[in-house]
Amino acid sequence: MKRVLLIQHEAFDPFGTLDPLLKREGIRIRYVNFAREPDARPSLDSYDGLILMGGEMAVYESHLYEHIRVEMGLVEEALKRDLPVLGICLGAQIIAHVLGAKVSLHPTREMGWSKIRLTPEGDSDPVMGGFGPEEFVFQSHQDSFEIPKGADHLVESDICASQGFRYGRHVYGFQFHLEIDRPTIRHWVDTPSNIKFFEENPGIINPEQVLRETDLYLPRSTELSESCFLNFLRLGGAQPPRIRLGSGR
Repeated sequence: MKRVLLIQHEAFDPFGTLDPLLKREGIRIRYVNFAREPDARPSLDSYDGLILMGGEMAVYESHLYEHIRVEMGLVEEALKRDLPVLGICLGAQIIAHVLGAKVSLHPTREMGWSKIRLTPEGDSDPVMGGFGPEEFVFQSHQDSFEIPKGADHLVESDICASQGFRYGRHVYGFQFHLEIDRPTIRHWVDTPSNIKFFEENPGIINPEQVLRETDLYLPRSTELSESCFLNFLRLGGAQPPRIRLGSGR
């Protein structure tokens, strides 16, 4: 990949480990932040890949957030052009929705570090090559996606089974946040929605626990982000299986 279109959903939406990695690889990036440019209509012309970051809105709120429909169109176009696509959290949910999978409110909201494990398909996946059978990753989501038909289920957990998938050879969706770094965790812990979550669930998790576990798990998470994102960025082209796109735009 030489040029990537990168989509943001929040006014403060850092890329953590992903941004310096892209720059170090010499990849030219166009950033589109829909919180700052709600009327933006980006095109994939002259781009080699598409990356969609996370956000607090939901796929099923496209009637409230026009940019979600715009992004569905970008994903559909990327699939038709056989471009690599990476979705993180909301980004993965948008990809799953376009591929016809259900996205809905998950029974358990995840916030903080949790254990995930590779499926047999994940264990042999080229992008997941740096992962051990089980790893701790950072989570911050209240919705989840079903694994799209025709996609490989790569990652699962006891709390949320659908943690990651690959469609074809270079379309990936991850529910968890490998891009996370310490400043972003500190910011997220202090956001109003998460403060409310901590206050309403004192017996489940608290900010102090999140920060303590960050000291324990962040170094390994950073290693995983390096290997995973580099593997993705260096993927070659491949024709995905034919599908009927289901964004419902």
